[in-house]
Amino acid sequence: MFRRKKRDEATDAAPEQIEAASHEAPVEPVAEASAPAEPTTTASEKPAGPGAAATGDESKAATSKRRGNRVQKVGTVSSDKMQKTVVVRVDRLVLHPKYRRYVRRTSKFMAHDDLGATTGDRVRIVETRPLSAKKRWRVVEIVQKAAK
Repeated sequence: MFRRKKRDEATDAAPEQIEAASHEAPVEPVAEASAPAEPTTTASEKPAGPGAAATGDESKAATSKRRGNRVQKVGTVSSDKMQKTVVVRVDRLVLHPKYRRYVRRTSKFMAHDDLGATTGDRVRIVETRPLSAKKRWRVVEIVQKAAK
């Protein structure tokens, strides 16, 4: 009903400037050498020899660097009736487009649970590979235990 129109910076310029800009040759970005920098390590951090196996901490750090950042969400456990699986309800506030009020939207995720979360616990879940038809999340930590 009373929507504001967004202004484009391109329409603010005079027509002659837009026309002149369209005839200029496109500028290509300069390609920089993007070689990854080797982190410096001391002699005590390096393995003893070429056949020395990496420790568990080093292998976890290497795999987390390859995977990138995974989506994390914090929600409340709404059901724990399955074995090693919990249903986590995640609430978020969304601005209503017409009424300009915040509306609560909920999403339910099935998450793998090795920590033993119970109904009412606030947990942090992280995205993972598909574990079953509906389970694509894993419980990382129990943020707050439920009040008894």
